[in-house]
Amino acid sequence: MEDFIASLDVNQYLPAALAWATNILLALLILIVGVFIAGKAYKAMVSIANRYPQLDDTLFKFFGSVVRYTILAFVGIAVLNRFGVQTASIIALLGAAGLAVGLALQGTLSNLAAGVMLLIFRPYKVGDFVDAAGKFGKVTEVDMFTTILQTFDNQHIIIPNSQIWGEQIINHSHHPIRGVDMTFGVAYGENTDAARAVIDKVLANHPHVLKDPAPFVEVETLNDSSVDFIVRPFCHGEHYFDVRYTVPELIKKALDEANIEIPFPHRKVIVVNESA
Repeated sequence: MEDFIASLDVNQYLPAALAWATNILLALLILIVGVFIAGKAYKAMVSIANRYPQLDDTLFKFFGSVVRYTILAFVGIAVLNRFGVQTASIIALLGAAGLAVGLALQGTLSNLAAGVMLLIFRPYKVGDFVDAAGKFGKVTEVDMFTTILQTFDNQHIIIPNSQIWGEQIINHSHHPIRGVDMTFGVAYGENTDAARAVIDKVLANHPHVLKDPAPFVEVETLNDSSVDFIVRPFCHGEHYFDVRYTVPELIKKALDEANIEIPFPHRKVIVVNESA
């Protein structure tokens, strides 16, 4: 009799135990396969950027992470579903939580959206000199939320991407050859051809000024007390600041040696002697 009762107990709990064992095995299988697929999806997204150098790997790593965690979220829901957990309420709760977090992080999300646009359209890259958000410097890092600049006085500037996207961006490094605009004035009594010859000689002897395209030197304006030349030598981008800050002094010295006057503003004062 006792053996009969024991066999009834075993028969009663055996189906439930088998069902739980089956669910555990299936859940483990779903988990293993899901993690494997998520990892493969991440690597596939990253490999797209590796195959095409013009694509930014930071952006595709972000997309890969989004795909991976999305797959893992569905895997988690499928695993819970194997154990009879009602996932509809969990999904609704996660949706509400996501909405609340999104509202709380509007500024952060705007930076994220701007970062995605910057990484897709790439108006600048690491190593470029840019004017952005009222700051000028060398781009040292571009991520999903910020752009980091290094200034000439070695400041480390972190700019939120939302402040950059939608505003004017000047990329000084986009073209390999740059023109350097400068203005020099000579007195009205001086010979403009002689002044132009002096300027041309200085530019021709400068080691970083290119012969092709040729420097542009022409009279631009007749000011109140000077004849102004616009001078535009061309150079490679990495020599821009060397040309910008050495040529003015060289031209000043050359004009002095040629006895060509560089005027400064004059004011004529007329004194009227009323007692005369």
